[in-house]
Amino acid sequence: MAEDISFSIALPCEAERISWLQGHESTDITREHITLMVAEEVPLALVYNGIDYAVMMITPHDVHDFVVGFSFTEDIISSVTDLRKIDITTQSNGLRADMRVNAEALRKVLARTRRPIAGRTGCGICGADMESITSRKISGVIGQEPDADAIHKVLENLRNHQVLNKGVGMLHAAAWCLPNGHILHMREDVGRHNALDKLIGYGLRHQLDFTQGFCFLTSRCSYEMAAKAVAAGMSAVVSLSAPTALAVRTARAAGLVLISPARTTGMYVVSPAP
Repeated sequence: MAEDISFSIALPCEAERISWLQGHESTDITREHITLMVAEEVPLALVYNGIDYAVMMITPHDVHDFVVGFSFTEDIISSVTDLRKIDITTQSNGLRADMRVNAEALRKVLARTRRPIAGRTGCGICGADMESITSRKISGVIGQEPDADAIHKVLENLRNHQVLNKGVGMLHAAAWCLPNGHILHMREDVGRHNALDKLIGYGLRHQLDFTQGFCFLTSRCSYEMAAKAVAAGMSAVVSLSAPTALAVRTARAAGLVLISPARTTGMYVVSPAP
C-alpha cells in the first residue's frame, strides 16, 4: 500500500488578537499580532476500481486507516480483505485514494454511484439518499457499560494523547480505551466522523477486538457516530458532548451502551446495557 502525502497537518496563520479585561469599558481593549496554528483540511477523492465514489474533507494523516474505516462503515466492504489494493497519492489540490475491491464491493459502488459525492467535514453520511438512511439495517451488539472510574481516567488523560491537536485545538479525536481506562489507540481529524472511521480502520487492519473496551469521542454523538460504532461491533461509546435523539434510538435498538455527555463531574447513561 503505497502512500505519498506531502501536506502538513497544521499551518501558521497570521492573526490579530483582540482582548479586554472583564468588566472594563471598550476603551480598555488591546490588540496584538500573533501567529495561530490552524488545522489543514484537504479533499480526498475515493475511487473504487476506477469509479469516483466520494470526495471527503479530511486531515491528511492516517489516510490508510480512514480509507479502510470509511469503506467498512459505509458498507462497501464487509472485511478488510475485500480491499485488494490501496494507492494514496498527492494531487495538485488534494489527495486521491485508488482502491481495488472485490466483485461484491464493486456491485455496491455501482448501485450507489450517480455522481461523485462531496463530503463536508461536518457530514458523516456520504453517497446516501433519504431512503438508504431511514431503511438502513442496524446490526446488534452486546452492550457492556464501562466502569465509571475508567471513564474518569480517560477524561483526565485525554488531552495528553491528542498529539496532533496540541498547539492547534480544533481537531476531534476518537480513542479506543481498555476496560481499565487506559487509552490504547487514538485517531484525530477535523471531522469527528473521520476520526472515528480512522480508528475503526486501524482496528480492522490490526484485528482489534472492539468488544473488549470502549470508544471515547471528543465530539457530540450523532446518528452516524452511533451507527459506525455498531457496524464495528463496539459494545460501548462515551462522548464528551451530547447525543442526538436519533443516536440514542439507534444505540438502544442495537444494544450499544451510550454514555453522553461525559464530564469529570458526572455523566449520563442514555442507552444502558440490555
